[in-house]
Amino acid sequence: MKKFFAIALGILTAIGGFVDIGDLVANGLVGARFGLSLAWVVIVGIVGICVFAEMSGRVAAVSGRATFDLIRERLGPRVGLLNLAASMAVTLLTFTAEIGGVALALELATSVNPYLWVPVVGAAVWLVLWRVRFSVLENAFGLAGLALVVFAVALWQLGPDWSALWESASRPSLAEGESRAVYFYYAIALFGAAMTPYEVFFFSSGGVEEGWTAKDLGVMRANVFIGFPLGGLLSIAIAASAAVTFFPQGIEVDTLGQLGLPVGLALGKLGLAFLLLGFFAATFGAACETGLSVGYSISQYFGWQWGKFVEPLRAARFHTVLLVSTIIAVGVLLTTVDPIILTEYSIVFSAVALPLTYFPILVVANDRTYMGEHANGRLANTLGTIYLFIVGVAAVAAIPLMVLTKAGQ
Repeated sequence: MKKFFAIALGILTAIGGFVDIGDLVANGLVGARFGLSLAWVVIVGIVGICVFAEMSGRVAAVSGRATFDLIRERLGPRVGLLNLAASMAVTLLTFTAEIGGVALALELATSVNPYLWVPVVGAAVWLVLWRVRFSVLENAFGLAGLALVVFAVALWQLGPDWSALWESASRPSLAEGESRAVYFYYAIALFGAAMTPYEVFFFSSGGVEEGWTAKDLGVMRANVFIGFPLGGLLSIAIAASAAVTFFPQGIEVDTLGQLGLPVGLALGKLGLAFLLLGFFAATFGAACETGLSVGYSISQYFGWQWGKFVEPLRAARFHTVLLVSTIIAVGVLLTTVDPIILTEYSIVFSAVALPLTYFPILVVANDRTYMGEHANGRLANTLGTIYLFIVGVAAVAAIPLMVLTKAGQ
């Protein structure tokens, strides 16, 4: 039973990483606009995040130290600071988008303006990060986020032409009126949503919080190879439900409410109730992940006491970072910036930051000083090198494609 609940860390990371506000928006928009012709990107993203999450989790379990703690020591303070700055800029932007996503989910449930919910959500997230134990956080939001399986149930109830869906997924092609530039812009956006930097920061730091050792490598790998593919399957179900409902009519999805329409059509009020629970749990869980990731990474780099395994007074600077980050996120949202637009930008900029995030992980995972017999083998290094090339291409292409396509318009 203890090992079963240990896998909840992987489930939370999968739901909060793959199916957060970024993934909800990206997959809904892409499914409505391109059908399943970009499903291959999700598969590529699943493999990539599994490769690097397994490395970061293995490093945490074997060394007992998390990502930025080792990056500064291995690569030096200047290179480490560059990685920290780039990764934290994206993670803070993502944290802001997640808080906005929770507010949008509450708007759907209450019809209250989301900007009125923003300060409430910010306060709630900070209180949870300050007071709620890590084990409660991972189990409660990880398992509640599984309510998003309702998208898969709805897809089945809609009775789609499965052969047509498979044709769209297995033989990608441009939709009528779409350009290659726009197609690849959204491919990079989906890839960025799948491999957001905070996922590995949270996962490795969470492993340290849980006290993983080399004996826990089996549990860690179960977290990775069960949790992340689960999130990927849910992502494809979201895109497929949007493709079935909106793509034939040429309707674009640009709100969270529109994204839920296929579930309402297929399953009625009961389905919508599960959907709202899933929206709230996934976005709130992801807000907690990203908020913690900001605090984890900054504290690890500067050598401060960090984590929810110590009392707040003993980790005062860590909790101060969490508070300041929450205030900044709420302040940005109260300018009335559209959380959906903010989300779209955050996942594209995530793609830009990927090389600076994953290269140090590959370096540390190969260092036998830290890893001993658990250093990367040939398969891990081959896959890691291939994915470094892929994320490098995505990082170089992201901004030019954003400018060329006017952010996918």
